Amino acid sequence: MRIAPLADVMARLSAYIERCAAEGPIVITRSGKAVAVLLAPVEYDDLEGLLLARSPRFQGMLSRARDSIKSGKGLSRGDFWKAVAERDQDTSAATEPTQPPKEKEHE
Repeated sequence: MRIAPLADVMARLSAYIERCAAEGPIVITRSGKAVAVLLAPVEYDDLEGLLLARSPRFQGMLSRARDSIKSGKGLSRGDFWKAVAERDQDTSAATEPTQPPKEKEHE
């Protein structure tokens, strides 16, 4: 892992992005203290995971869900998958046409 001062990263951002993709994360410092990390996601899932991990809204949702489970309001694994299957059936029924599409007449 490389460490670089913010002023240098700002002056040569493109070069740091290339280096980051090739060599791994770069810790960015201001006045000698770490203030950010520059890293190149390998796959979209990497980026999504990083964003969710730092999202106060998502972390709040997780915290409320954990509290709900601790207080006995959660679903068992079987009940969860049953609810998912029922929702999928409801969703697919709502999107299916009620009548078959009319065929185009040939001229």
